[in-house]
Amino acid sequence: MNPKNILKQGILILFFILPMVASGCAWFSEKPEEKSAAELINDGMTAFEKEKYDVALENFEKLKNWYPFSKYASLAELKTADAYYNLENYDEAVFAYESFESLHPRNEAIPYVIYQIGRCYFEQMDSIDRDQTAAQKALSTFTRLQREHPESLYARKAEPLVRECYKSLAGHEFYVGLFYFKSKHYKTALNRFQSVISDYPDVGGLHEKARRYIAMSQARMSEKE
Repeated sequence: MNPKNILKQGILILFFILPMVASGCAWFSEKPEEKSAAELINDGMTAFEKEKYDVALENFEKLKNWYPFSKYASLAELKTADAYYNLENYDEAVFAYESFESLHPRNEAIPYVIYQIGRCYFEQMDSIDRDQTAAQKALSTFTRLQREHPESLYARKAEPLVRECYKSLAGHEFYVGLFYFKSKHYKTALNRFQSVISDYPDVGGLHEKARRYIAMSQARMSEKE
């Protein structure tokens, strides 16, 4: 091959390769722009206030990962839970609130955190003819709040929610008792109606109805005998 042609080809190859090498070096030398902890918490809170919870979560997660010992880290943990709650992602919210309580058991926000855990369960409560696990968990959480922080504002805020939990649970018990009564399983129905009175306060006005059905169940049982 002609030496001149070889030289020309070499020059052409260098012409194409050098820009690629230069850009590659620049790519490796550049670092992603990292915001400070103060910037991340500010951006996260701004997004949260604008109800852009996904954007808020992104900033809070970066802050927790990049600056775990920052003075803003605990706030980011708490607002992460709040963001999940507002997104109605209650399982993630409960996990985040419980993690916060575990990491910061003496934090002044703990009454609020327990209240919010209860709210997560409360928001998932179903009608009286459905499973009452959420109502039971909500009631358990709210009563723990009232027991551990009786003077807290959130203990007082929980009072009407506690009544709603009792109303749902008692209503479910009465509903099941009525089902057994209509099915002529009077002894099982009797136990359910008695439970309405013994296990729950009369928040839904069910005690009087339960007493009537207790009497009717006992009468039907006597007739059978």
